[in-house]
Amino acid sequence: MNRTFKVFATLALMAAPLAAQSNAPVVTVLPFNNSSVGAGAKDWDGMGTGIMDLLITDLASGSKVRVVDRERVNKLLDEQNLTKSGAVDANTAIRVGKLMGACYSIYGSYMRLPNGQQTLTIHTTSNETGQIQNAQKIESKDDDVMKMIAEATAKFTTAMNVSACPGNAGARRTGDAGSAQQQSSTTPAASAQPASNTVQYAKTLSQAEVKKLESVKLDSRTMLIYSRALDAKDRKENAKAKQLAEQVVAKYPAFSPASELIKTVSAGN
Repeated sequence: MNRTFKVFATLALMAAPLAAQSNAPVVTVLPFNNSSVGAGAKDWDGMGTGIMDLLITDLASGSKVRVVDRERVNKLLDEQNLTKSGAVDANTAIRVGKLMGACYSIYGSYMRLPNGQQTLTIHTTSNETGQIQNAQKIESKDDDVMKMIAEATAKFTTAMNVSACPGNAGARRTGDAGSAQQQSSTTPAASAQPASNTVQYAKTLSQAEVKKLESVKLDSRTMLIYSRALDAKDRKENAKAKQLAEQVVAKYPAFSPASELIKTVSAGN
């Protein structure tokens, strides 16, 4: 009897983190705006795609929130004729978040000055109330975008005050029992959500994998190349995406997202 009880107790403890994760609020991360200034400001257009991708990876690998997969968000942006490379404002963020059945939308901006100084801002918008909160601002004179993202994630996750909301019920993993249309039509998220929507969540990494990724000193120009590789993949230009991702891997072999991108587009996905 005692032995059986211990087995069940052990299984319950093992399952606890998974239960907490399944009840965590759902968030969407959108492409970051380019707020750079100076003669070469437009050169940094598209940088926000890579920042979005790596921020999703960092946040998804924690237990505080569940993060919608980047490709699902991009697909929705295309389906709804919403901005993907232009400026993301609060209205766009809330609309996308509601369509995903998410409690919060996360977005921000990347700014590079002519002297090379970089600033990354990030905040959440409640898709229920429209309130902007959890603002963080990271400034750096070092040409290491990965370090900025890691620092932003750490500060953001520590200070982030989020809780589940009624609309959160509409976001489910692919294969979960139930679907978005089962959500009550009285919630704001449900009123905007497509009946066929089933949310896909971002891939999670182990803490060891996250630390290894964050240890890569990714300079801004290479980050821009990675961002363009993601954009090419989204346009189904797999050959171009592979070529750009290979440039990233050639310089930073330990940057696993680029290696994964090469595998994906090589397989025709």
